[in-house]
Amino acid sequence: MQKILVVEDERAIREVLRVYLQKANFEVVMVEDGEEAFAAYLFHEPDLVLLDVMLPGKDGWDILQQIRSHSPCPVIMLTALSDVEHRLMGLNEGADDYIAKPFAGEEVVARVRAVLRRYEPQQVPVRRFGSLEVFYEAHRVTLDGVEITMRPRDMALLLFLSANPNRTYTREELIEHVWGWDYEGSDRAVDLSIKRLRQALQEWPTSEGELRTVRGMGYQLYAAT
Repeated sequence: MQKILVVEDERAIREVLRVYLQKANFEVVMVEDGEEAFAAYLFHEPDLVLLDVMLPGKDGWDILQQIRSHSPCPVIMLTALSDVEHRLMGLNEGADDYIAKPFAGEEVVARVRAVLRRYEPQQVPVRRFGSLEVFYEAHRVTLDGVEITMRPRDMALLLFLSANPNRTYTREELIEHVWGWDYEGSDRAVDLSIKRLRQALQEWPTSEGELRTVRGMGYQLYAAT
């Protein structure tokens, strides 16, 4: 059973989330204070965190940064701040999704399942493309044995492309698979993510593989056979 950590200070909202998530067969751990959130995250090791922005003690942005410094655990932000600026702030800080209050319980469950699907372990725990190694369960990438640090979204994109080598995906397909069906930003986010990945993997020999742009179609991770 997958475990969801809910960090929310409003009791009524916590109870709604608990009821819907438990009905959907998730184990639920609830925390109401920002100061306790990261300790609860470390202790319970959840599969996903539902994180409110406005919390007593420490706000959601600080907690998100703490989680991101520790692991790529999926995080969905919950907030009454529904404007585009705050939505983009959450996504740029490494959140996997953003749900504005008020929301329907069924919507939260659907979003949780969608994000968890993007983090499902691959059948092969590790793939090697010459000097590049991709560890799917650990969400790690090494080049010549040295771990490469990258943004969670860039990591998710590389995991997806490397799990499906030599297949070309359009920007729209990558947005759907990596960013999520409800992403409302520009598909140019794919271009920027590919650019950052190329910078991070610049020592990766093209004889072993490369991130290719297929003109007029999209992107692929080419792997030498």
